[in-house]
Amino acid sequence: MLPSADELPDVLLDLAVPHEDINDLLALRARLADDPEARWLLDRGVDGTVRDMGVAGAGPRYPPLPVELGSLGVFFYVYVFVASLPYVRAYHRSRGIPDDVSRRTLADLGRHMAVHRRARGGPGLLHPSWNSLHFRGELYQLGRLQFQRGVLGERMGDAVAAAGHCAGRGDPCLDLHITDFRGPLSPEACDRSVELAREFFARHFPQERYETAMCHSWLLDPQLKRYLPAESNIVRFQERFRLVDGHDREPDDSAPVAFVFGDRDLPVAELPRRTRVERAVGDHLRGGGHWYGGHGWFPL
Repeated sequence: MLPSADELPDVLLDLAVPHEDINDLLALRARLADDPEARWLLDRGVDGTVRDMGVAGAGPRYPPLPVELGSLGVFFYVYVFVASLPYVRAYHRSRGIPDDVSRRTLADLGRHMAVHRRARGGPGLLHPSWNSLHFRGELYQLGRLQFQRGVLGERMGDAVAAAGHCAGRGDPCLDLHITDFRGPLSPEACDRSVELAREFFARHFPQERYETAMCHSWLLDPQLKRYLPAESNIVRFQERFRLVDGHDREPDDSAPVAFVFGDRDLPVAELPRRTRVERAVGDHLRGGGHWYGGHGWFPL
């Protein structure tokens, strides 16, 4: 059930939805309420989101939306997450999760709308399935970093066990994510987040023993050390991790372009050179190089 038209603006603001999108979301709410097919799709989306609430790795795969939705389709998954809000808040309360952690975690919806606007020039969500993690109780914003409940896969689990750590394939782990629009990735901010995560998951998920943190990101590509000084935040972030097999075999040049410049489709020749990271990413590509996803872990 969606909030009433009077209640909806406050709900959207609590989710950090950009102010410039709120009037459109209010106007389209009436159309959604009057369209039986759209309401059926909404109910299906909400059911897929909240089913198996709290079960890590059981999230939905949202189907493409029919083109007939038109402008309603742009905001459709925003409505899905708004309608899912009472379910995830109830789950958070059942776990004793503080209101401020719940609020900041779910407000990542608005941040992702800002990411979409930067990349595409208008409203929407680039990856609704990613936002479902927040609304299913799988992912939490704890200071500068996000932590997703998961398990060690074959590759990472075997590497962790081979290093003599007290975890291995199939054991619980925390998958660490770095958000944009949150300021510098300073060592101090990361230290605080990791400490918050240790306390948070031990208190609110005591049945899941998290001994390991891992990360899959272009930020762990060892090539970055060729361009950035040892004291840079990115290099110091890399050095937290024990890298596994260096990096992916297949390049992924679009990931750093998307995260650094906002739009993965920008022509390489036109990438700005305003900061050290921009120069590193763009100059490497212009020189014929490629970027790869890196994988790493550290003990908690």
